[in-house]
Amino acid sequence: MQAVILAAGESSRFWPLNQRHKSLLKIIGRPLIWYTIEGLKKAGIKEIIIVQSPRKDIEEELKNYNFPNLKIKYVIQKKPKGMGNALWQTRNLTQDKFFVLNAERLDGESHLKLARFERAPLALFATYTSTPWVYGILKLKGNKILEIVEKPKPGEEPSNLKVVGTYLLPKEFFNYYQKVKKHMYDFEDTFNLFIKKRGAKMIKIEKESLGLKYPWDLFEITKYLMDKFLKPKISKSAKIAKNVVIEGKVYIGENTKIFEGAVIKGPCYIGDNCVIGNNSLIREYTNLERNSLIGAFAEVTRSIFQEDIHTHCGYFGDSIFGKDCRIGAGTITANVRLDRGEIKPVVKEEKIRTGLTSLGTIVGKNTKIGINCSLMPGVLIGSNCTIGPNSVVSENIEDNATFYTEFKGIKKEK
Repeated sequence: MQAVILAAGESSRFWPLNQRHKSLLKIIGRPLIWYTIEGLKKAGIKEIIIVQSPRKDIEEELKNYNFPNLKIKYVIQKKPKGMGNALWQTRNLTQDKFFVLNAERLDGESHLKLARFERAPLALFATYTSTPWVYGILKLKGNKILEIVEKPKPGEEPSNLKVVGTYLLPKEFFNYYQKVKKHMYDFEDTFNLFIKKRGAKMIKIEKESLGLKYPWDLFEITKYLMDKFLKPKISKSAKIAKNVVIEGKVYIGENTKIFEGAVIKGPCYIGDNCVIGNNSLIREYTNLERNSLIGAFAEVTRSIFQEDIHTHCGYFGDSIFGKDCRIGAGTITANVRLDRGEIKPVVKEEKIRTGLTSLGTIVGKNTKIGINCSLMPGVLIGSNCTIGPNSVVSENIEDNATFYTEFKGIKKEK
C-alpha cells in the first residue's frame, strides 16, 4: 500500500498563514500533516511519497517525529505549477496503484479504508457542498462521472458534489498526463481525459469532508482534532495556583504556570512553558501552543495561538494568531457583526462567504499590535506588520506593513 501526499503548493487563499506550508500549522502540539500520516498508517499504508517545495520545510519539520514501520520518501516540485505537475514528480517512485491526497487531509484514513479493495481503474471521493463555486464539481449522468468542472460560476454548477481531494490512481495516469496542455489545472484535464477513455468510480461520502482552503477552516479542524485526540492531562511540572478553576477536557503542558483566579473551561489545549495570568478565562476549543503568554484579565475563546505569542489583557474570540506575535494591553478582536450577519472576509480582492456569524481576526507571524487596538470581524492581517496603538483595523493589512489610525491630538490654548 502506497500513498502520495501533496505538500508543495503556495496556498494563496490561506494567506496570511501561508508563510510555511499550511499543513505545518500546529494543533494539540503537532503539525496537521502528522495527523494525516498517522491516519494513513492506521489504514495500512506502508510507504509514503511526500511532494514538497524547494524550502524542504515539510522534511525539516518531520525530522522531529518518528513513524515506525513507515517508509517516507521526499521529492521536490521546483515551482508551484499545480497538482498535476506535483504528482508528475513522483512518476518514478509510484507503484501500479496508489492513493493521492493533500497534506491536510486529516480524514484520509476513513477514505482509504473505503477504497483499499476498489477494482475500478480510477476512483475519487466526493461529498455534498453548499458552496460549489469554490471547488472542483462533478458533472454526472446518473452515477456515471462525465467530468470535473473547476470552480463553476454560481448558478452554473453541474451538481452539488465536490471532489474531496483523495484519489486512487493507476500508474498509467502519467501516460494521460503527457497528452494534455500544461497549466495550473492540468490534473483536472488529465482526469477528464482518463474518464472519457477508461471511466472512473465515485465513492460518495455523506458527511462533508474536512478541508483547509481558507484559514478559518482551521476552527472546524481544531474541533475535530480536540474531540478525537485531546486527552485531559495536567503535567507534573505545571504550577497551578490553588484557586484556579479547571473544568472539562483540558491539557496543560510541562512547566506551564497558571496564576490565581484563572478559569480554564475545556476542551482546551495549553502547551509547554505557557503562562496564564491572574483572573483570565480560557475556554471552548482554544488551542495555545508552547511559550504562549496570556496576561491578566484576558479572555480567549475558540481561538488558535501558534508558538511564542504574548498578549496582555483583552478579548480574543474566534481568532488565529501566527507564531511570534505580540499583542498590547486592551486589544479586542470583534468577532460578531453589529447586525449579526454573515462575516465575509476579503481574499484575493474577493469577498468570500464563510457561512459564519462568529469570526474574529486572523494574523500572520511576527506581527506587533499596540495597546487598545480594535480588530474588526473577518479582518486579515499579514506577517511582520506593526499596528500602532489605538488603531481600528477594519480592512485587510498586507505583509510587512505599518498601520496607524490617524490621531489628530488635542488642541491646547496658549
